[in-house]
Amino acid sequence: MPPKRKNISKEFIDDSDDPEDTKVKTKKARLQATPAAASSANGSEEDMIPLSAKRFVSVSNFKGKMLVNIREYYEDKESGETRPGRKGISLSVDQWEALKKAVSTIDERLHK
Repeated sequence: MPPKRKNISKEFIDDSDDPEDTKVKTKKARLQATPAAASSANGSEEDMIPLSAKRFVSVSNFKGKMLVNIREYYEDKESGETRPGRKGISLSVDQWEALKKAVSTIDERLHK
């Protein structure tokens, strides 16, 4: 028998000290507030570099830090828009540089 999943609250509670921002934010409201498709977090679709039919690389700025995003996308059944999926990774600039340095080693190991 598979293990039971815990019910995870879909609310995000803001614990900031700002008295004007005392509302409880729900996940649903947050999703509706952001623009759809890949343009929401990663810039426009033109900024996305395809790796395959459903995987793309993009560069974004999150909280003042530049990130290289490698992410799998899916097509929303209701709207038909391309949206970022859960599978993916965001690399900092340092991690990106380390990956670039490791490319020749990775190539050697792939072609053994």
